[in-house]
Amino acid sequence: MPYEFKFPDVGEGIHEGEIVKWLVKEGDKVKADEPLGEIETDKAIVEMPSPKSGKILKIHVPAGGIIHVGESMVTILEEHETEEDAKKHFETKKTESKDAEAKSDIPYTGSVVGFVEEAREVSPIYGAKSKIKASDSVTAVQATPAVRNLAKQLNADLANIKGTGPEGRITIEDVQKAAPKKDESSGIKVTRKYDFFGYIDRVQLHGIKKVVAQKMTESIFTAPQLTNMHEADVTGLASLREKEKAAYEKEGTKLTFMPFIVKAAAKCLKEHPYLNASLEGEEIILKKYYNIGIAVDTEDGLFVPVVKGADAKDVKTIAKDIDKLAGDAKSRKVNLMDLKGGSFSVSNLGSVGVEFFTPIINYPESAILGIGRIMEKPVARSGKVEIRKMLPLSLTYDHRIVDGAQAARFMNDLIEMLRLCEF
Repeated sequence: MPYEFKFPDVGEGIHEGEIVKWLVKEGDKVKADEPLGEIETDKAIVEMPSPKSGKILKIHVPAGGIIHVGESMVTILEEHETEEDAKKHFETKKTESKDAEAKSDIPYTGSVVGFVEEAREVSPIYGAKSKIKASDSVTAVQATPAVRNLAKQLNADLANIKGTGPEGRITIEDVQKAAPKKDESSGIKVTRKYDFFGYIDRVQLHGIKKVVAQKMTESIFTAPQLTNMHEADVTGLASLREKEKAAYEKEGTKLTFMPFIVKAAAKCLKEHPYLNASLEGEEIILKKYYNIGIAVDTEDGLFVPVVKGADAKDVKTIAKDIDKLAGDAKSRKVNLMDLKGGSFSVSNLGSVGVEFFTPIINYPESAILGIGRIMEKPVARSGKVEIRKMLPLSLTYDHRIVDGAQAARFMNDLIEMLRLCEF
C-alpha cells in the first residue's frame, strides 16, 4: 500500500508547523532523502526529506497551511507499487480515518529522537504545595498557572476544554481557541479593518513570534521576577578588545564585548550556583553545566541559541561560536540542538541604544543578564574625576530561587572580573 508520510515529532515541544513551500508537486518522482518541502516550526525552518523513493500521489496540506504532529503531509506510491495499489489505498482511507479517530485520545510521547518521559505533575492555580497527579483522576484539569490565569482573564471554562498538550494538558493555545468570542452565537466572525479611531492592520501571530509570546507569558505568570541594575567600568576591557579585534577579523571572526561577558558570566556562575538553576516542584535544581543562551534578534523574531560549555572555552572559541549561532539563527537554519540545554541567558540591547532594561527570564532558567550601551561618563577615582567607559548591566532573577543579596554578590564578582579583564 502507498506510504502516508506524517509530520513527525521532532522533539523540543514542537506540536505544529507551517508549510513554507513545497519543493515537489503531485505526480513528481522522488528519491529517499530528497527534500519534499520547507516547514517553519516555532524554532526554525526545517527541510523535510522524503522517507521513501516513489511517486507523490497526494499533498495533504497546501503551502501556507498549518500541519500538526501526526497529520499526513504527503502520500507516496513506492517504486515497487502499482496504480491499483493507489486506488485501493484511497478506497480504504475513510475506514483508516475512523480507526485513527478512535485512538486520538491515547497520549503519544514518542518522537523521531526516541521516547521521552513526560512531566506527570501540574501545579494548580493556588497553593504551591498542592499537586494534581495525572493518575489520580481522569477528570482532573491539567494546566499550568499561566494557562489558568489566561483562562480566568478570557472567561474560559477549563473543565470544558480538551487539552492538546502532553497527556491531555491544556495549553495557552487551547484556552485562546475555546475562549468565548463576540458574535459567537450567530456563527458569524466579524473582523473589522478599523477601530473607533481609524483604520488598522492585523498581523497574524505565528511561528517564532507566537512561541515567544507564549514563553514570555508562561515566564512572567510563573516566576516572580526582580531586576538589579549595576554599572561596570570596562575601560580596560575596551582597550583589550581594540588590541585583539584585528587579529580576530583576520580569522573571520567579529570580536564584540559579548564573548568576554559570556566567559566572565560562566566563571561567576560556578561560584554562585543558584543563578544557574531551575525550580522543579519543591526542589531547586543546581546545574553543573554552564550553557549560556544568547538572545539573537532576527526578522522573524527572537531566537536564543546556546553556547555549550562556556566555562571550559576560551574567549576566541566563544566568539566563533556566537558568530556561527547568530548567523544560523538569522538565516533560520539553526540546528534544534543549538536551541536547547541553556542554563543562563544573556540579552544585549546596547546595540540598539538601550541602557538599562528589565529582561524577562528564559523560563525555567533562574536568571538572565541584560547588556546595555557602553557610555563614557565622568567617574571619581582616587580623588580625581576621570572619563571612563561604563557598561550598564541589568540582572533579572527568579525570586523564588535567588534573593537580592545573592544576585548582588554575583554581579559584584562579574563587574570586578570585567574590570580586571580576568578571563
